[in-house]
Amino acid sequence: MEAAEQAPRIAVLVPCHNEAAAIAKVIADFRASLPAADIHVFDNNSTDGTAQVARAAGASVRHVQLQGKGNVVRRMFAEVDADIYVLVDGDDTYDAAAAPMLVERLRSDDLDMIVGSRAHQDAAAYRSGHRTGNVLLTRCVGLLFGRSFDDMLSGYRVFSRRYVKSFPAHSSGFEIETELAVHALQQRMPVAEVATAYGVRPEGSASKLRTYRDGTRILFMIARLFKNERPLAFFSILTALCVLVSLVLAWPLLLTYLQTGLVPRFPTAILCVALVLLGAILFACGLILDTVTRGRIEFKHLMYLSVSAAKRARAARVP
Repeated sequence: MEAAEQAPRIAVLVPCHNEAAAIAKVIADFRASLPAADIHVFDNNSTDGTAQVARAAGASVRHVQLQGKGNVVRRMFAEVDADIYVLVDGDDTYDAAAAPMLVERLRSDDLDMIVGSRAHQDAAAYRSGHRTGNVLLTRCVGLLFGRSFDDMLSGYRVFSRRYVKSFPAHSSGFEIETELAVHALQQRMPVAEVATAYGVRPEGSASKLRTYRDGTRILFMIARLFKNERPLAFFSILTALCVLVSLVLAWPLLLTYLQTGLVPRFPTAILCVALVLLGAILFACGLILDTVTRGRIEFKHLMYLSVSAAKRARAARVP
């Protein structure tokens, strides 16, 4: 009886947009692999009857009006209460049978996030353009934030409660996966990556991801996160560029001055001085924002710790 009372509450979160062809099988597969879990489908303005199919399959269905996967994940994390969260796309490409293993790994190793990296056998399942973009973007995040995952953009993840309730969720679209990864890296959370099978979409289901459009949005998200989370490094790069351009422009002027004692291109000299002053201002902005960011990071960490403390308090009250 005590073991049953202490069993973790598991929630399967399925964001959907026009996935009527796949959602029933996704629900059935996760109900078979995680029979004690609550399955929540969040429908994002589907026009093909996805919500009706999901409700008929026995899932709890909610509607999100703001378009975009990031907006859906934000609502999911805010509204669903559980101890362990399994986030999976509703396109039936991820392996539901791996879910118990991922959940057990999260519990046994006391992790905050596990990424189910995609191991595909069929080339049609993971298009070369998507694969190449994923590798480039993942390496970019690793370069800027110190370390990363092999498959940062996977839509199959398992989270602890303390991760979910401390995640700010600013993204609106497919760049949400990047934000999920950076949040874990920034807070130095214990994470892992486990290879899971990845298959083709069922007939009648189409990918909503647009390679170039969404890839560009993800790239801008990485740049924005770099500015927001590491402002001193970001503005130091801009300062270095300003000073470098100033030196390149000033070098001929300096040689002319040493030879003749004159500064014939006075506007260029003014521009060089202005670039150095701009670099100094940018560096000062970086210093100030770095202090603000450290306070914000500390606040997010306190939120993270408060969730852990609340969980221990609830466990202590169990008779």
